[in-house]
Amino acid sequence: MKQFKGRVAVITGAASGIGRATALELARAGCHVALADLNEAGLESVRKEAEQLGVRVTSHRLDVSDLKQMEHFVEAVMEAHGGVNILVNNAGVAATSRFEDQELGDYEWLVGINFWGVVYGCKLFLPHLKQADEAHIVNLSSMFGLSGIPTQSAYCATKFAVRGFSESLWVELSPHGIGVTSVHPGMIATNIVQAGRMSAAEEHQRRMAADRFASQGMPPERAAKHIIKAIRRGRQRQLIGLEAHVTDWLRRAAPALSMHLVKAIYRLGYRKQGQEVAPQPTPDAPEAPREALN
Repeated sequence: MKQFKGRVAVITGAASGIGRATALELARAGCHVALADLNEAGLESVRKEAEQLGVRVTSHRLDVSDLKQMEHFVEAVMEAHGGVNILVNNAGVAATSRFEDQELGDYEWLVGINFWGVVYGCKLFLPHLKQADEAHIVNLSSMFGLSGIPTQSAYCATKFAVRGFSESLWVELSPHGIGVTSVHPGMIATNIVQAGRMSAAEEHQRRMAADRFASQGMPPERAAKHIIKAIRRGRQRQLIGLEAHVTDWLRRAAPALSMHLVKAIYRLGYRKQGQEVAPQPTPDAPEAPREALN
């Protein structure tokens, strides 16, 4: 999609972080925008800023995990805007805990927002996207949708699911001229860590991660520019940040070695925290690096 002016873009999770930055970047490019989030104060702030850019803006309080709310949201968007060209399924949450300590409710919460929210958005907007002369779907996965990470089993499961779902849609919707991009951000300076759920045993990890994201993370405005470029170029996958590129390369070139490195780092971290780590058998030698796939 080369031209954004006059198009209609729908962005979930638009009140902060990557969603906010992407909504404003699309508005600057001339898109009319429909903004959705549970955070009404943040949503109002983005709405006011987007309106100053001279485009039509609607804002909608929305829980993407609620099918009925999503159905009403689609109806409201179509009534206000008359069509849709771009769908950005960005809404997402995180939860950090070792699997044995994590409540099953945390899994349900993450799957509802991170995965079902994406599925609902695609399913309900698809008939309208098919009617547009040009259309594109952006689904936010993660660097953690490329490799399994300890204490992130629930989050990784949802982001791997978004990745596989998006790859399937990329093929299925291509005859209709609808592009689909799976986005895999690395460390971005957003509030996802602070807003996420975390077991008491991992509270120290939240503080460390929050500080690192704030001081070293890529500004969400830069991430948004990568997303806009991916839409313009019709990319199937968009990696954002050095961490995402390194993770992707290691998983392709040396999949066994990459997981042994993750395990070594995890075990070292627990030793530093004074927690017991069960003895492990000596791992088999990692597989020889394979040629990276395109």
